[in-house]
Amino acid sequence: MPGTQNVHIQRQCHKSSAASTSCLCIESMPSEILLKILSYLDAVTLLCIGCVNRRFYNLANDNVIWFKKYSISFPCKILNWKTESIETTTVSLSHATVQERKLGYWKKEYIMKHKAVTKTGIIQLLRPINLYTGLPLKSKEAIKASNLSWVVILKDRKGKEHVVEQVDITFNDTSVTVYWYGTSWPCLDTLSTLELCGMTPLLLNRCKVPTKNGPRWCSLIAEYDLTNLTKAPTVIGSDSLVQLLHLDPGLLMGLWKEGNEIAFIVATLHYHQIIEKSTLGSSTIRYVLPTHKPILDDVDPEYGLHGYQLHIDMHSGGRSYVCSTFRNLFCRKDYIQNGYLKIIVISLKDNAQHLPLIGKVGFFWKTSVLEGNIKNCYMMDITVLDEIEKPFWCFSAPVYMRLSSKTSGLYDYMGHIYDINYVDSDGKVHIELVWMDNAKEYYIVNLILYISTKKVNSWYGTNY
Repeated sequence: MPGTQNVHIQRQCHKSSAASTSCLCIESMPSEILLKILSYLDAVTLLCIGCVNRRFYNLANDNVIWFKKYSISFPCKILNWKTESIETTTVSLSHATVQERKLGYWKKEYIMKHKAVTKTGIIQLLRPINLYTGLPLKSKEAIKASNLSWVVILKDRKGKEHVVEQVDITFNDTSVTVYWYGTSWPCLDTLSTLELCGMTPLLLNRCKVPTKNGPRWCSLIAEYDLTNLTKAPTVIGSDSLVQLLHLDPGLLMGLWKEGNEIAFIVATLHYHQIIEKSTLGSSTIRYVLPTHKPILDDVDPEYGLHGYQLHIDMHSGGRSYVCSTFRNLFCRKDYIQNGYLKIIVISLKDNAQHLPLIGKVGFFWKTSVLEGNIKNCYMMDITVLDEIEKPFWCFSAPVYMRLSSKTSGLYDYMGHIYDINYVDSDGKVHIELVWMDNAKEYYIVNLILYISTKKVNSWYGTNY
């Protein structure tokens, strides 16, 4: 036994000695040889090599290597006027001219050019518009083409970060729902903040599937305070296993009833400018939407009060309960009260407008081993377009149907009444539903939009 142990120790020493010798050999190589080796690597691997240490960072930033990659990937196109053809040629600069640039100049140029080419392709995908929603028709394709994914970054009170990659995703009519679950969540009591970020490969190589270990661009979308989370009135539903917490905007956190630890996290993101929000920010600064310039109208005395269009989608776990479009919505001047325009979408008195919720209504959750359904909770997407059919007010948020104290006064609907109320800085949504016991369905019997006059005035340049 002692002899065996000795041999084992000698082998370990031999292995570590060989590894260190190998390391020393690479470190002791002349820079010229290392540069020759690095010149055979692809761009993504070269970026990773630059993270090893300072020496490899400087070597991996070599302008000659990156200029060669740039000229091969993005050759100049010269138009031959006589033959009316386009000839592709590589840029030729002298070695001295290339090296005159600051270290890393051509690496930066390569990355910026690569991003510009990728951006052009994504813009082409986002150009066609859906006539019903006013949103890009191919948002799903654009998300997949850009290899966009989302992560949650959990920070504890000591500053340590826990990055959780998305596990699943569902594409809805006007939004995307992202899921995170697993067994290695950090202790909830130690956490201080949660950050929701979009992640895209720094260099999108269509020949390879990008990995989470490759260089990626991080864009902060939202930040949530997790201190005193369970004490705040954020619980919107529960079943026998988990309780559901709502974090504004658009985030759900499931906590195990036993142990009060994280079971899963779900985010719902509206398609409106989702690509910009998820790619154009930085790891610390959110992307700011461009300021809307109002188009003034001195002729129409009710400018900004009519011509609205609403698209509503209620869904959960890939199931859609209601998906409808309402056109030619308006607000009368005497309906402007308390800083809001009141727009009646579905009238309580008009049975022809009432809508059923199709299917078993609830929030469907899952983890690696368990799944369940929390009654009366689901996601709601609201897309309001202005009179020229441009997105005016868009959001995707979890909602909860609360039992109302009112009783139904409608002859055709005798059952319990439920309310849904949503509020943000741009407006409010009020929905009344009646449970039809004989049909085993919910019916929307009243839907009212309350749009902030501040929002309307800034959009149209009016003064309501």
